[in-house]
Amino acid sequence: MKFNHKSETFVEIDSAKIYFEEIGNPQKQPLIFLHGGFGNIEDFNGIIPLLQSEYRIIGIDSRGQGKSTLGTLKLTYARIEKDIKIIIEKLNLINPIVLGFSDGGIAALRLACFNTLKIDKLIIIGSSWHTKSLENSKIFLESITSEKWKEKFPETFNKYKSINPKPNFDNLTKAIVKMWIDEKETGHPDENVQNINCPTLIIRGDNDHLINKQSAFELSELIKKANLANIPFCGHEVYAEQKNILGNIINQFMEK
Repeated sequence: MKFNHKSETFVEIDSAKIYFEEIGNPQKQPLIFLHGGFGNIEDFNGIIPLLQSEYRIIGIDSRGQGKSTLGTLKLTYARIEKDIKIIIEKLNLINPIVLGFSDGGIAALRLACFNTLKIDKLIIIGSSWHTKSLENSKIFLESITSEKWKEKFPETFNKYKSINPKPNFDNLTKAIVKMWIDEKETGHPDENVQNINCPTLIIRGDNDHLINKQSAFELSELIKKANLANIPFCGHEVYAEQKNILGNIINQFMEK
């Protein structure tokens, strides 16, 4: 049971076609997967088989990434949040669990604190949450180009090129970088995370160079029903580097 990008399931939203894919048991509780920057829903295929309970699993490729088109509007975390909300409503997903990694986690935090949607549980992996996180990273993020990314992460570029219906990696890179350094209200949720009232699991790899321990701890203190897991011997991509430990923690959290 894995995502494979072989369905033709799209929702047209504000100049873009947003791809989603469903696997699992359609009669069970919805579990939504949201990937990180330059990624796609197949990134989660290593942890999906580790889930102990059955779910109606929905993966959403973020605007411009995976099999979703970019459209003509500015790419922001608020834009991705809106896309997710529309898909939840169109599919009539009741009481979903939402799992987001990195950029997907930021969009998930926004979804939980700015909307009246009833979210059962929230799982955030390797995600920043406050604009102040840009203080030490903005210059580095601004320096990222499509050529630099292709050179360092050729597998993500090749996957994008093979599945995206309207591939333009240079445009996508520029759009993602602008989203990463957005310091307006369309970016990080900041202290609005205090509005989140569903049980939340915050996960960080101990060697994550993008998310420091203090940031993860502060987030866990601001959300009323939060649990914090700092997983040793791994970096940003916890789902790839420590998938068995991650799967065990997620199963315990979802069965509480």
